[in-house]
Amino acid sequence: MSDTTALCESTTDFPQHPMFTFNSDGTMTRNHSLYPNTAATPDPNDDTIALSKDVPVNQSNNTWVRIFLPRQALDSSTDTKFPLVVYTHGGGLLLLSAATKIYHDLCSEIVARVPAIIVSVDYRLAPEHRLPAAYDDAVEVLQWVKTTQEHWLRQYADFSSCFIMGDSGGGNIAYHAALQAAAQVDDLLPLKIKGLILLKPFFGGVKRTESELRLANQPILPPPQTDFTWQLALPIGADRDHEYSNPIVGGGSKFLDQFRLLGWKVMVTGGSEDTLFDRQVELAKLMEQKGVNVVSYFDDSPHDMIGDPVKLEALYVNIKKFILS
Repeated sequence: MSDTTALCESTTDFPQHPMFTFNSDGTMTRNHSLYPNTAATPDPNDDTIALSKDVPVNQSNNTWVRIFLPRQALDSSTDTKFPLVVYTHGGGLLLLSAATKIYHDLCSEIVARVPAIIVSVDYRLAPEHRLPAAYDDAVEVLQWVKTTQEHWLRQYADFSSCFIMGDSGGGNIAYHAALQAAAQVDDLLPLKIKGLILLKPFFGGVKRTESELRLANQPILPPPQTDFTWQLALPIGADRDHEYSNPIVGGGSKFLDQFRLLGWKVMVTGGSEDTLFDRQVELAKLMEQKGVNVVSYFDDSPHDMIGDPVKLEALYVNIKKFILS
């Protein structure tokens, strides 16, 4: 069976969704009206809390990054360099981009509050580009960062203080990109990774967890929806216990030991009203068992905190504390 045939068949029974429709060739047409895009803000005269600009990375794959710069960098009286965060946005591996407003705003807030520089990756999406394409795109950006002559990075970024961060589906990507990066740390120099920030990362598995059963009727990421998401994102023929989906299968990746040996710390967040909660707790426990320095922030929130300013404020505080500690 060809990949195109399998792609068409895999989308036949996918439930209707307001954010996309399937085409006859199995590709997806995405609707950006619910989560609109926003332009970068490179002009220091604009009334924005952080500056940002878009820079191409791999034109063959149509990948690019949005770089966020804190306004503190424009203070000519200091030569301070800022921690560098390579970020992968959410969207269930199928949707959204580095230009999506909710992620643009998230990055702007973090950049302004820490302060730090963020390189937000616009990676390839499934089902047109199944995993590990997004992982490869994220690792390619790490390689790009170390060699680029992009002024904002060369002038203001502290390459010795780099973090890999991801949100939801982007948390899955950040985790797997970090596993690859841990195996090639010398090749990434002078970029030195200090840790990971996994914001409610998106993982799965064949056997249902307690949170998946308890929240089966949850409107955000109910199990049938996540099942179909994995069907579209994983390599054709793989089930949800594939290592890309289930990070604890087989005792976890052998490269987790590298996290400990390298002294990386890992921040994991999760909410008990999120169907994915147990998956996030399981991963945090697995890393702790392997001796990794894990900082967990678990609360009672659902997967989406965009409408909860109190929990968002706590998130910003915790990210700042983690990066600067």
